[in-house]
Amino acid sequence: MTIGEVAAKAGVKTSAIRYYEAEGLIPKPARSSGRRVFSESVFDHLALIQLAQAAGFSIAEIRGLKRGLVSPSGPGPRWRELAQRKSVELDETIRVATRMKRLLKAISGCDCPTLEDCARAARGSPRPR
Repeated sequence: MTIGEVAAKAGVKTSAIRYYEAEGLIPKPARSSGRRVFSESVFDHLALIQLAQAAGFSIAEIRGLKRGLVSPSGPGPRWRELAQRKSVELDETIRVATRMKRLLKAISGCDCPTLEDCARAARGSPRPR
């Protein structure tokens, strides 16, 4: 299959496929007349990449996940380790986002007449009278 056929069937851009290839996330395809010729196995690689991205993994992390696929113990231990690490990161992201949401809610109720008054309120200083 050509890169265009793979892209259409997988629902990804050809530039993404080239990028994944350059990053070592998919095997280098055979070439015919200088053009990439992909086997059906590329769809397994792309599905794994899409799954990992949907779970929030970066390209570097996905590369690490894929390295685990060829280990003697199989992918399970590496997947569990990285998933646990990503889960901790996500918990922190949720805490930060929750804090941001509280701040935005407080700001949306602001009735300060000036920015200076807002700054004083943020520092906990009373407004001058």
